[in-house]
Amino acid sequence: MSIEQRTLPNGRWPADWTTDAEIYYAHGQVPPLAQAPNLQWVQTHYAGVDSLVRSEVWQSDILISTASGVHAANMAQYALAQILVWAHRVPNWFKYKQTQAWSDNRWDTFVPQELKGKTLGILGYGSIGRELARLAKPFGLEILVTKQNARQLADTGYIFPGQGDPNGELPDRVYPSEATRSMVAECDFVVITLPLTQRTRYLFDEAMLKAMKPTAFLVNVGRGPIIKEDDLARGLKKGWLAGAGLDVFEQEPLPKESPLWELDNIIMTPHVSGFTPHYDERATDIFAENLRRYLAGEPLLNLVDRDKG
Repeated sequence: MSIEQRTLPNGRWPADWTTDAEIYYAHGQVPPLAQAPNLQWVQTHYAGVDSLVRSEVWQSDILISTASGVHAANMAQYALAQILVWAHRVPNWFKYKQTQAWSDNRWDTFVPQELKGKTLGILGYGSIGRELARLAKPFGLEILVTKQNARQLADTGYIFPGQGDPNGELPDRVYPSEATRSMVAECDFVVITLPLTQRTRYLFDEAMLKAMKPTAFLVNVGRGPIIKEDDLARGLKKGWLAGAGLDVFEQEPLPKESPLWELDNIIMTPHVSGFTPHYDERATDIFAENLRRYLAGEPLLNLVDRDKG
């Protein structure tokens, strides 16, 4: 058995490179099958696999597993930070600091929302959603989640010690993904942690956004195309929802002509919520555990389900 990981020039697999590796650790593109005839398993250095959907490996029966869970701590903290920034009206802090004068009505300008008794909806209950639930529960938030299989609450992915909700005990209610619109209608905060699939692309269109409370705040740390941005911009202007926090976008970097730049009720960052100085160390831990499982003939963690995209 051989294992290979290569640094590819320009992220491309050169036509004159071949490998007899059985296992390939993918930091970028995966090799064409003709150049890797013995390949049995690909472990990715990243969590999202939408970039592989059109690859030869995707169309084969080669095992694909991901680094899902590597970002969970930071992305969950980011989502909670967005919620707290909105609840405490933090943009007003900086706005009035720049004017060098306080508002004449401090109450109307600065009074925050209390999170206790509010409802948090988490779309997708994987590693990020579970860690967010763990962090949010002590604030007194009611936690609602959507899950494709609402009856399977135990976590089957990689779990870092002390993180997440391994047994699915924290949600107050669990909804099947088909009931997403019903769930978001009850929420004061909605956080998207979903992958991009055919089912989730443009899930948040005009109809979904109009189903939200006009006082609700939407956070997206999943994938940009889950939200139809033109509909979101219109909804934020018209008051279908109160605000949004976005770390991902349909096109990245976000074009200068995007109407999102001009909106005051949106907080944006350039796809940084998963940044962590411990990324490589954690990704290595996931691969090491999966390699142990592979050699022992045990099921791999974070195994990609092609049928779900």
